[in-house]
Amino acid sequence: MNQRQDVLNRRIFLGQSTTVGVAAFSGLLQQQQPTSAADDVKARTALPGFPNFAPKAKRIIYLFQSGAPSQMDLFDPKPELEKRRGEDLPDSIRRGQRLTTMTSGQAKFPVAPSIFKFAQHGQSGMWMSDLLPSMSSIADEFCMIRSINTEAINHDPAITFSQTGSQLAGRPSIGSWLSYGLGSENQDLPAYVVLTSFGSGRPDDQPLYDRLWSSGFLPSKHQGVKFRNRGDAVLYLSNPPGVDAIARRGTLDRIAKLNQKHFEQVGDPEIQTRIAQYEMAFRMQTSVPELLDTSKEPAHVLDSYGPDVKRPGSYAANCLLARRLAERDVRFVQLFHMGWDHHGGLPAAIRGQCKDTDQATAALIKDLKQRGLLNDTLIVWGGEFGRTIYSQGGITADNYGRDHHPRCFTVLLAGAGVKTGTTFGETDDYCYNITRDPVHVHDLNATILHLLGIDHTRLTYRYQGRDFRLTDIHGEVVKGVLA
Repeated sequence: MNQRQDVLNRRIFLGQSTTVGVAAFSGLLQQQQPTSAADDVKARTALPGFPNFAPKAKRIIYLFQSGAPSQMDLFDPKPELEKRRGEDLPDSIRRGQRLTTMTSGQAKFPVAPSIFKFAQHGQSGMWMSDLLPSMSSIADEFCMIRSINTEAINHDPAITFSQTGSQLAGRPSIGSWLSYGLGSENQDLPAYVVLTSFGSGRPDDQPLYDRLWSSGFLPSKHQGVKFRNRGDAVLYLSNPPGVDAIARRGTLDRIAKLNQKHFEQVGDPEIQTRIAQYEMAFRMQTSVPELLDTSKEPAHVLDSYGPDVKRPGSYAANCLLARRLAERDVRFVQLFHMGWDHHGGLPAAIRGQCKDTDQATAALIKDLKQRGLLNDTLIVWGGEFGRTIYSQGGITADNYGRDHHPRCFTVLLAGAGVKTGTTFGETDDYCYNITRDPVHVHDLNATILHLLGIDHTRLTYRYQGRDFRLTDIHGEVVKGVLA
């Protein structure tokens, strides 16, 4: 009764206020119109007019490498720098740009060339280091963008920015925007699934926060559903002892009637979300165990992902799970692999990270391709920023560390609508500044949405009197990476 009275009091206040209040009152009434179950199902499909044009991709698998991989040790070779090993980074290159507190006090910024060997691969002649033998073997499947840049220089704001378009927490994540705009093609699984894994290169690396897959101010039914990397993937999915499916179904029906009555009284749209999520959880009691059961996967498929594929919660196991989710038309699958933050001891740590990810990444792409799924699946591989060419602290012949570097880093695309076998963008001789075709994080996100048939300027949501979007007021589609 108190909630209903609160709603009525707001209506009286707004109705007696200025014309602004009248407009707000009208919007409130529209939001509070009761909707039927059929309307809710319709709302889960897509917004009217979306997609805006024929999409190239139906789904995304985003392989986020949390902690920031070193681009000059993996993708952007600078062999001439061996002649400048240990020299101070020239002021003409640094240009007084912002540094983190971890290196801003250094007396020198010694150049640390990569100790790893690079070679050209595939018909495209794409450069990759010897840390990535499996990914190098399918180099022609990738579009390599060497000129990604961001404003954020620390991990949390940078990851938040790449995922939500804002360095400040609270905005919807990219997967939530896609769920909101395009809906779900599988009513038995969430439209947005999140998988996490710990890297062997640095197991105690930067933490991840659940708000990275939050729906922000969008309806909460669009938030990502995290599958845990230890124990039960989804908690409380099984019925407790003594409760069978028939009893659970009856309980949900009675709860739904109570929630619907509550909704009709107060008009809170989150009540409808609650009803929908209860129903989704009930269906997931069947769909998730079937999804997670890999016992029928052929041995050669499991072997292709590497030995870690049989360890739940590993990057390899999550890549296989991503393929199985793609087969079931889950719209957005987000993998976060931690462990890439290498301020010291980089050569040993990055070897561990590449051992975790190289074989499984290549296996995922080949697995999708042989099943005909790569044609309409977009793969994104990358982190939140890059690393500095100068060493954090001292360097030796076989050891160095690298600080955060937002000015240029590399992201790989593969799959639907991508100009494969292409290297886009260039950096200077020190891999410090972009010299050609800069691609901002907003541009990358605009391009991702474009490949799913979305004009990024049209996917908006009104909140607190303003139309918000993933790319804020920025972003241009990068046509040079499109097929």
